[in-house]
Amino acid sequence: MENIITTFRQLYYTCKEKNKKIYETAVSYEASKGEYSESEVRFQAKKSLEAMKEAIKVGLNSTEPSPSGMSGDDCGKLQKKFNASGSVLGKTAQKIMTYALATSEQNLRMGIIAACPTAGSCGIVPSVLIAYAEDNNISEDEQINALITAGEVGRIVSVKMALAGAVGGCQAECGVASAMASAALTQMRGGNIKQIINAAALALKNVLGLTCDPVCGLVEIPCVKRNPFLAIHAVTASELAMAGIISKIPPDEIVDAMEQTGKLMSPLLKESSQGGLAKTKTAIALEKNILK
Repeated sequence: MENIITTFRQLYYTCKEKNKKIYETAVSYEASKGEYSESEVRFQAKKSLEAMKEAIKVGLNSTEPSPSGMSGDDCGKLQKKFNASGSVLGKTAQKIMTYALATSEQNLRMGIIAACPTAGSCGIVPSVLIAYAEDNNISEDEQINALITAGEVGRIVSVKMALAGAVGGCQAECGVASAMASAALTQMRGGNIKQIINAAALALKNVLGLTCDPVCGLVEIPCVKRNPFLAIHAVTASELAMAGIISKIPPDEIVDAMEQTGKLMSPLLKESSQGGLAKTKTAIALEKNILK
């Protein structure tokens, strides 16, 4: 079995030494473990991509409320707005925002989604990857490559810490998802290995400290709307990286900082719903109403 890559520095130099793309290196490693062949690894990624597309399709056409009644119609509202006047950011940005909401709301309806890296952050990677691919004639193979690249970013971060709000706050969920999405987007735009890794670093660096304080203990407020916000955040990171703007702090040090930040973060702000937004007056009233 090939040596496991545990840092972004190792990933960069392994790709350079073997003259491979990030997705090629990731597929090669997965296949070397003996469970799947390289073609089977890609097939598994294809299945995830198809699940993402289906979640978007169903979510765009549904306004069914979540079991709590607090969410479920935001995507419909946004589509109505864009149909009337469009977005100042353009057509692809419109798709990214609506696709992110569609997927996140499907998660609340207990629909089939691809956790990437978690269910609470499930709208970020699909919205960026699929919206850009649709508007730029990106082939399915290239989309799979981008998704595998995104997965490798998430895997390397997960070596250092668990990608769970209960461990590191939402920086470890939506934050990492944004880094993954930025890497996927930069891959599809023709970015080189350095630009892809730097895009992920820029995205992750700028969400350090993001708390996980779900209202009523449900993955709805602020989780649903956080997905389109962090999806656009990923696009910004890709734009900066493609312009040659670099993160002055190396990606592995950013991951170290995220781990430290997660440890320093109060347990009240790590998915316990005991602090932050979850204990505002309105949130407490919503909780009482749901319990009734």
